[in-house]
Amino acid sequence: MTGDPDEALLARVAKGDPAAVRALMARKLPRILSLAQRMLGDPAEAEDVAQETFVRIWKQAPKWKPGEAKFDTWLHRVALNLCYDRLRRRREIATDAPPEQVDEGPAPDRRLLAADTSVRVSGALQRLPERQREAVVLCHYQELGNIEAAAIMGVSVEALESLLSRARRALRGALADMVER
Repeated sequence: MTGDPDEALLARVAKGDPAAVRALMARKLPRILSLAQRMLGDPAEAEDVAQETFVRIWKQAPKWKPGEAKFDTWLHRVALNLCYDRLRRRREIATDAPPEQVDEGPAPDRRLLAADTSVRVSGALQRLPERQREAVVLCHYQELGNIEAAAIMGVSVEALESLLSRARRALRGALADMVER
């Protein structure tokens, strides 16, 4: 064992153990869905990315070499690459249709304000450059440490901190009027 908490489970997945597949899905799916949702801003696309990520895990598990990389780092990188593929395709297909919004019906003022805040923050996050968005999502929403997030992104910790700093400044500027309320 290399100290990777997922190594034994991944070895069982490689042997085709259905219980191991379910356990790995239960352990990792919520975070991957959250990551994809924040990167793409679309729940249906996020589900597609999560599904494709786990298909790749299932296919690659027999080839996994313990100790070469931490499984969680590889998992996040696969999910991020799939998100970037979708974001590239979006740029190639121009659309004038606004994104679908779920109407949750009437709600108390606080819930409406929270929903408005969430939409504004999500919108501001979507307008960040991809690398800055990736840094924010990994560190703030996925709650990864700077060292692990930098490894996933393939940058130094200093470069990650620079991306985070620029992203925070941009978000502060985009959301400044909310703070004044």
